[in-house]
Amino acid sequence: MRHVLAGAALAFCATALAQPPKPDASVAATVNGDTISLADVDTLLKATLPLTPLTAAQKRQMRIEVLSDMVDDLLLRQFLRKNGPKVDPAEIDAQLKAYGEKLRADGKSLADFYKETGQTEAQVKEAWTTALQLTGYVKLNAPEEQLKAYFTANKDHFDRVEVKVRHIVIRAGKNATPAERVAAREKLEALRAEIAAGKREFAAAAEKYSHCPSATAGGNIGTIYRKGGIVEEPFAKAAFALKVNELSSVIETDFGFHILQVTDRKPGTPTSYDKAATEVLDTYTDDFRAELIAKLRKQGQVQVTVP
Repeated sequence: MRHVLAGAALAFCATALAQPPKPDASVAATVNGDTISLADVDTLLKATLPLTPLTAAQKRQMRIEVLSDMVDDLLLRQFLRKNGPKVDPAEIDAQLKAYGEKLRADGKSLADFYKETGQTEAQVKEAWTTALQLTGYVKLNAPEEQLKAYFTANKDHFDRVEVKVRHIVIRAGKNATPAERVAAREKLEALRAEIAAGKREFAAAAEKYSHCPSATAGGNIGTIYRKGGIVEEPFAKAAFALKVNELSSVIETDFGFHILQVTDRKPGTPTSYDKAATEVLDTYTDDFRAELIAKLRKQGQVQVTVP
């Protein structure tokens, strides 16, 4: 009997050990061994939407969106700790002091700033340090010839060219199955062929089939800019490659599949690299950051456990 009980106890222990440990409810995500607390996520969410009542489903979705940005920031900080230039803490202190003086002139304080942004002084210092490190890293690794080539490739942005665009989108987000993605693309390819052949009007097709609030306006989303606007990079790149009234091929974004048509184009004001050098560096740094984070997400170990 004793052996039977001992065997049963061992079997129970083995089963218990085989069970995966329950995730820590206080942790929203683990990124390469570093954790992001749920409390920090909710503090930032409260600062972003302080008076907006949310359902449980909406709160979880907003948590996920806020957490996604926090994961990106942490991945970047981890990279720069190893690869970025050192930043003197005294430089950050001086910047913070200067910013505090500017706030006082406007009748506010650093404490107000921390409360409004949902950050502590330490978090602000860390964010500013990361920003300086990133700029320093780019300066060390992007020679002027590379920045000039970037300026030329993105001259529409620096010249402030504007286009008016309309689109039709079939939704197929990140969680769509392969079959759903294939079906969405095929449906849009068929619509595009009918519009190109003159069998359908673009606006009428948008109104009937597009999964976007702009459908009621014939797919018109108004004026967009080459960078930093309301649309994703693949969308903007495709739009600015079009001539007025030209129809795009099917393009893919995180939202789904689109076809575009530019209805107007304003040429902007031509500028030179020398005049735009500071903005070129800033914009290049933004693009570099996005590409780096996408790479770090693929290479890193990111586990999201937000409830």
